[in-house]
Amino acid sequence: MAEALPQHWVEELISIVEEAGTAILEVYNSNFEVQTKSDESPLTQADLAAHQVIVRGLQALSPQLPIISEESTPPDFAERSSWQRYWLVDPLDGTKEFVNRNGEFTVNIALIDTHLPIFGIVGVPVQGKIYIGDTGQTDPALRAYVIENRQQRKLAGAEEEARQGPLRVVASRNHGGQRLEDYLAEVEARFENCQRTPVGSSLKLCVLAEGGADIYPRLGPTSEWDIGAAQAVLTAAGGSVYAPDGQVLRYNTKDSLLNPEFLAVGDASYSWGDRLPAFPEE
Repeated sequence: MAEALPQHWVEELISIVEEAGTAILEVYNSNFEVQTKSDESPLTQADLAAHQVIVRGLQALSPQLPIISEESTPPDFAERSSWQRYWLVDPLDGTKEFVNRNGEFTVNIALIDTHLPIFGIVGVPVQGKIYIGDTGQTDPALRAYVIENRQQRKLAGAEEEARQGPLRVVASRNHGGQRLEDYLAEVEARFENCQRTPVGSSLKLCVLAEGGADIYPRLGPTSEWDIGAAQAVLTAAGGSVYAPDGQVLRYNTKDSLLNPEFLAVGDASYSWGDRLPAFPEE
């Protein structure tokens, strides 16, 4: 089991995320320009400003730890395969949400240790929220919590009582497709009632951690930095993220930094495998 992060590290990470959020909002509230990256995804000045704030802060906090950020070129697998511990960063996840000005974008910093996210912090600048998950923390009050208006509230995932009502599904606002629709149709056939809520960015995993939904099926591409921090928050709150083989999603195990498709759940103690269908074939 991982050890909890020192509290002064956590406090410094909160400050870094707050500073990155401030830099993002300065751009968000202006007439910003949008560029297109090589994968056709949008990039704004806000992504780069947040990247600079986070990298500078992490290098000062832990100069010995490498950093992988969406906004920098990652090392080849031959180099990073030897890493046991490193920072995984998405300075602004949900750039489409940013461009569309719906507020559902996040700042993400994860600490990966032995292929698993052991600590994650997810800031939601427009909402003034910061989600924190520390899987090595034994104090329940400090294991998974959200800070909002300077008030700290414990996260406990989806409680068992919530499943007495409709199955609550959170889904991507911008990434769907026929396979997802087919899957959700089969899910709905197995449960008496389903409620589906579209949410952008890594905020979907935080909704699960907060107990606002039960499952999030992702049938489509994501990168490791997209969900690493939020997976740590969700895990610390009692949920999990599963690859198609049923194993917990792991990091830095191959040359590509793309994730397999996955299923995120708010309550990892529930036997979802007995109730949910397999993902449809591509």
